[in-house]
Amino acid sequence: MARRTFTVDGETWEVSPSGRVTVYGRDEFGLTFQQGTGPARRRRFTRYAPVGSRSVDASLGELSDPELIALFRQSQPAWTAPESAYGAR
Repeated sequence: MARRTFTVDGETWEVSPSGRVTVYGRDEFGLTFQQGTGPARRRRFTRYAPVGSRSVDASLGELSDPELIALFRQSQPAWTAPESAYGAR
């Protein structure tokens, strides 16, 4: 599974595929943004539709840092996302 790191607003985040399958099948992928570990970990989620490549790992590798930042800015906190069971621990 592909993972990348990038910096937004002076903070380093890691992004990886969320693994969540949507009704759109392979046309849309979920991404998890994560910062830190353990109880202090912060997570955000978003979905995106890649242009060109159909492999989630390849499409994540093709995204530029400005594109990742744009996806991060439209992401939602873990407590509002079904990918994290709405923040359940």
